[in-house]
Amino acid sequence: MKKGKKYQDSEKLFNKAELYESTQALDYVIQTAKAKFDETVEVHIRTGCDGRYADQIVRGAVVLPNGTGKTVRTLVFCKPEKVDEATGAGADYAGGAEYVDKIVKENWFEFDVVIATPDMMGVIGRLGKVLGPKGLMPNPKAGTVTMDIAKAVTEAKAGKIEYRLDKTNIIHCPIGKVSFGVEKLQQNFSTLVDAIMKARPAALKGQYIKSCVVAATMGPGVRVNTSKFGN
Repeated sequence: MKKGKKYQDSEKLFNKAELYESTQALDYVIQTAKAKFDETVEVHIRTGCDGRYADQIVRGAVVLPNGTGKTVRTLVFCKPEKVDEATGAGADYAGGAEYVDKIVKENWFEFDVVIATPDMMGVIGRLGKVLGPKGLMPNPKAGTVTMDIAKAVTEAKAGKIEYRLDKTNIIHCPIGKVSFGVEKLQQNFSTLVDAIMKARPAALKGQYIKSCVVAATMGPGVRVNTSKFGN
């Protein structure tokens, strides 16, 4: 793939082979963000896990102290008596089977996070093949299957993100916008890394974090020194 001139110019601002402390790396990410929109800053962490084994799966969720900079739309699956609690906490949509039908029949996806009470998992079970590939299926480990709907909605709106291994055992997560500045991005970065380190599978032998790269949506990746992560 041919790289544009802005991308090539951005690559010249730092040494691609060097490992930088996270604050320095994030500073370079901000400098290399040349797009006309407020780019998202993402973290990509390559692990030594093998997600094919259940005891090496890494998955969880964490509330970033400064949010993600994104307006999060929430859909809550719950019984009628919990709808007011959900909407009162700020849920954009709340209900039951009617939303299952809307997703299946209308291919409707006007939401970013799906939350469900445990007693609704049977109702939304047939959405697994649709929501699963998009990373939207409610999951207890991510705190999105719970009876405490109000808390789950509030956390989602405040910037709660889910981290999980992809098929290549890499974790990809947004930690905010370029406009946040280094300090806020660093706070979010540290919070995410701390959570991922605590989620290290007990069954894993050897190195947990192999590499870490930070990058803006349209910018080049900057390598982070992981020696302080506590592998």
